[in-house]
Amino acid sequence: MIVMIVERATPSLRGELTRWLIQPKTGVFIGRLPARVRDLLWQRVQKALAKRGAAVMAYSSNTEQGFTLQTLGRTSKLVEDFDGLFLASTRASP
Repeated sequence: MIVMIVERATPSLRGELTRWLIQPKTGVFIGRLPARVRDLLWQRVQKALAKRGAAVMAYSSNTEQGFTLQTLGRTSKLVEDFDGLFLASTRASP
């Protein structure tokens, strides 16, 4: 299972993601993908959002929490890895 949330994404990137995942809400994509396809999609997201966007991807893995998180850019929540435990907090205003 994969959940991907993109912020400030172009319509073309969202359209490309809907080829593989469903979009129940703008910027939120959910689906079940092989690891290779997941990694290739993440590379595409990294390339498309490198300058101005942000993204979070969560996918099932064999960890204490049962998932792994990857982030890109300045997301609205700060996600930190504390010895394999992912914790999210609200970013302070600049």
